[in-house]
Amino acid sequence: MKLERILPFAKTLLAKAIKPGDAVVDGTLGNGHDAELLCELVGDSGQVFGFDIQETALRNSLKRIEKRDFTDRVTFYQRGHEHIKESIPPQYHGKITAAIFNLGYLPGGDKTLVTQPETTISAIEQLLSIMAPEGMIVLVIYHGHPEGAVERDILLQYAGSIDQKKAHVLQYRFINQINNPPFIMAIEKRAQVE
Repeated sequence: MKLERILPFAKTLLAKAIKPGDAVVDGTLGNGHDAELLCELVGDSGQVFGFDIQETALRNSLKRIEKRDFTDRVTFYQRGHEHIKESIPPQYHGKITAAIFNLGYLPGGDKTLVTQPETTISAIEQLLSIMAPEGMIVLVIYHGHPEGAVERDILLQYAGSIDQKKAHVLQYRFINQINNPPFIMAIEKRAQVE
């Protein structure tokens, strides 16, 4: 057996959570790699909602999606992920099965524009309120820059305080690697408990 690296493991988690026809969220579009994967997983009848504040991210993501002819299954918003609940149409509330966030800054973009822990926590809480039971939120946390380290610490504290009756929280990381490699925090919404 071989341990999965961070990004392949994030994809494995998404693949287990998503089936054709599902509705899913890319909370940080970046350059569109995750949106492309989500489009593959949801298939022709699924829907991907993508968020990013940077026009460059939306443009790069749309180019990638257009190359694959996936435009009919995406809705992109040039807004922060803290607007997830109000942006996603109500008919999808209760039906979102997965979400992914790559936290930090846009690769190849402006490194002064970084994700903020307050907006990320807001997005997580909104998602937990509109996700289907057993829905999965995957956060890839890049903490090799000062703001990333702050976000990491706040998110770890927040995730540790989530009621275990509401969600399971997993941390997946390699602890003996240098240069602060990214790690995963996965939050699985619990099935409704009676």
